[in-house]
Amino acid sequence: MLRHATNRVLGFTPVVNRIQPRFYHERVVDHYNNPRNVGAFDKNDPTVGTGLVGAPACGDVMKLQIKVDEDTGKITDACFKTFGCGSAIASSSVATEWVKGKQMEEVITIKNTEIAKHLSLPPVKLHCSMLAEDAIKAAVKDYETKRGKSVASTTDKAAEA
Repeated sequence: MLRHATNRVLGFTPVVNRIQPRFYHERVVDHYNNPRNVGAFDKNDPTVGTGLVGAPACGDVMKLQIKVDEDTGKITDACFKTFGCGSAIASSSVATEWVKGKQMEEVITIKNTEIAKHLSLPPVKLHCSMLAEDAIKAAVKDYETKRGKSVASTTDKAAEA
């Protein structure tokens, strides 16, 4: 016991016991410390689409909502509420920023790999960007279901473009 305490004081800690810290990219830290568009819209509003997704493996839950201009089909606003790690919160925040001002057909083409690359997420956190992509698609699907539109027709139009 005394030997261990002496070695610690003198800085003779074995290499195997040293834990290297993992640092998040500055964009993750920024979106975690200053999340954009946190909040909620009325889910019963016909111009609002709500996507609620979760990852049972890690316990992250993400609710992303979009508000759509009925005349133009453009997303005018977006918000989120996320229960999870910093990467999940950052992914949600980025997703809401990216969908604003875009057409519905355009936002369903946003891929989790783009979000992960933008945030420089480590491989163990890729599920967070996957949640964000799934939440976007679920919100679009919810909106189109409310409007009586087919999600497949929107997806087909995006594939043609």
